[in-house]
Amino acid sequence: MSADNKHLAAVLLGAAAAFGAYKYSQMTDEEKQKMANGIKDKFHKLKAEAESAGDSAKNYFGDLKDKAAGLLKEHFPDVEKHFEDFFKGPSNETTSTVNATPTES
Repeated sequence: MSADNKHLAAVLLGAAAAFGAYKYSQMTDEEKQKMANGIKDKFHKLKAEAESAGDSAKNYFGDLKDKAAGLLKEHFPDVEKHFEDFFKGPSNETTSTVNATPTES
């Protein structure tokens, strides 16, 4: 019977978890508190980085949209009119010819 990568990873993960639990049980209360505070600090730094990255991504994509719109207008000046016509759909301004038969009185 052969062990594939999933089984090997599960065994290694289980061994790492068991070793971590053993080391944690051997720590003093002071060491446990110090480790918990370190994890909290790292989490808060990571959270702040993620929030700033979200803001910078919004700014980046906003600038990219503005540049693309400028380039599109530069090479295709009537683009706004064409997009409005395209997204407006068929208009009711077109008149259709109706074949009416004249009535005799």
